[in-house]
Amino acid sequence: MNKIIVTGCNGQLGRAVNKHFAGDNTYEFVNTDVGELDITSIDKVMEFARDIKPYAIINCAAHTGVDACETEGDKAYRINAIGPRNLSIAATETGAKMIHISTDYVFDGKGTRPYTEFDAVGPQGMYGLTKLAGENFVKEFADRYFIIRTAWLYGDGKNFVKAMLNKSETDDKVRVVKDQVGSPTSAEELAKAIAYLLPTENYGLFHGTCEGDCSWSEFAEEIFRLAGKKTVVEAITTEEFGAKAPRPAYSILENYMFKLTTDFMFADWHDAIEKYMREI
Repeated sequence: MNKIIVTGCNGQLGRAVNKHFAGDNTYEFVNTDVGELDITSIDKVMEFARDIKPYAIINCAAHTGVDACETEGDKAYRINAIGPRNLSIAATETGAKMIHISTDYVFDGKGTRPYTEFDAVGPQGMYGLTKLAGENFVKEFADRYFIIRTAWLYGDGKNFVKAMLNKSETDDKVRVVKDQVGSPTSAEELAKAIAYLLPTENYGLFHGTCEGDCSWSEFAEEIFRLAGKKTVVEAITTEEFGAKAPRPAYSILENYMFKLTTDFMFADWHDAIEKYMREI
C-alpha cells in the first residue's frame, strides 16, 4: 500500500485530507504534526522519510498567523520555508511526490483581475515572503511536485466562519472589512483537488480556490443568513480595522492551470459554504 506522509495533520486541511481519503485502501496515511515530526530539522525529516519510504508527502503545515509572522520572522522562515525545503529534499531522495500548499499572500494584492499562476508575485508582508520562499525551495529541491495556492480557507478548526458564529452569540453587530476581496474556500474542496492531482504526473504550480468572490463583510453576511442569525454586519475599511500586518486588498485567484490541464472544477463558494454550514 502506498504510504503518504501528511504534515500539519491536525490543521483544517490536514483533517479534510484525512476525511476525504477515509475508507480508501489505495493509500496508508502517516499523520504527523509538530509533536511527531519537526519539519524544520533536516536530519529528523530525512530519518523519518527513509523509514516510511512514502509514495507522497502532503505538506499542510504552516505558520499561518499573519500578524504573528511580522514579529516572529525567524520562526516563520523555519516553518514556511525551511520546512518545505527539508520535505522536498526528502521527497526527492525517497522518490516521493511532493504536494505543498501555498497562499494568495505571495501577490501584492493590488490587482484588478484574478491572478493566474503566470502572474508576477510581490508579497507585502512576512507571511507572504516566507510562503514564497517555501514555494521556491519546493521548485528547487523536489523532483516531482504540486504547489497549490489557496485562500480564505475554512474547515474543521479555527476559522473566520466559526469566529463570526461565536461573535453572533454575544454581539448584535460585528465590524467586518469591506475592502478586501477573495474567494472563500472550503478545506473539503481543496482536499478533493489534492486527491485529483495525487495519482497524476500533472506536476507544477496551481491555484486552488472555490469559484466566485466576495468581500469579508459579504462573506460574514452570507454566514449569518445561512445560520438564521439577526446579527448586523457593519462594513468597515482595512484602515479602520487596524491589523498589524498588511493584507492583500485583492486576493482573487484564477484556477487557470486546473482549467487548462484538467477537468477538475472547484465548487462555487456559495454552494461550498452552504454545505459546510449544514454539516456544522
